[in-house]
Amino acid sequence: MFEKMPHIKEEVYLEFLGRTIDIHWNYHAILMVTIWLVLVPLFITIIRYGKPRPTEKGLQRQVHVCHIEWWWFTAHKYGLSFAVFLSLAGVAVALVVSQEFSGSVHSILGIMTVTLGVIQLLFGMLRGTHGGKYYNKADPDDPSTHHGDHYSRTTRRRIFEAYHKTAGYFTLFCAVGAIGSGLMQYPMPILTRIVFVIPFLFLAFWVVMEFFERRYDGYRAVHGYGKEHPYNKEREFL
Repeated sequence: MFEKMPHIKEEVYLEFLGRTIDIHWNYHAILMVTIWLVLVPLFITIIRYGKPRPTEKGLQRQVHVCHIEWWWFTAHKYGLSFAVFLSLAGVAVALVVSQEFSGSVHSILGIMTVTLGVIQLLFGMLRGTHGGKYYNKADPDDPSTHHGDHYSRTTRRRIFEAYHKTAGYFTLFCAVGAIGSGLMQYPMPILTRIVFVIPFLFLAFWVVMEFFERRYDGYRAVHGYGKEHPYNKEREFL
């Protein structure tokens, strides 16, 4: 059984408050576990399995938070943004009350996780334009109105997807390490049991979704399944 590390402070004097306060590290632990082991996997799961079944013309209305057909994208984008901002707040409070960067495995992995999360948000701004033959105000008979980084699969879009998807899983890997090392420093038996169970719940759900083949191709779901679309034509044998 792990014991609480002796260097972990239980109270701190904050000069800007002019008093000593108790440090509740259990709140920090619960917050970070909720963010990185529940919310982040949830919003990744939503965009993975929430996309609609591909149709001939795809999604024609503009990507917008008010358009229900884009709920899966909205949840992924704004949900992850909220999660990252929450984790930033959690790290900031931890640094303020500890009054130092300990250099422990937990602190290093924690900073790496949050930093990678912020980079994900910033990199998301580089996803480029949408485009599409049937999208929003495009004229299906005028190819000059179809272009978009996503629809045309530009180099910019390919770079974005290559990094965004891969780095997202790596960020989760760091988060699991941060959570595990944190619970070794500050044992919380009940939370540890919860941390052990949560991944199996997601695993069960993912298996069910894969069984029912609910992981639709994003390009086809958004732009349509026709071979006239650039990326569908490029993958006509896939």
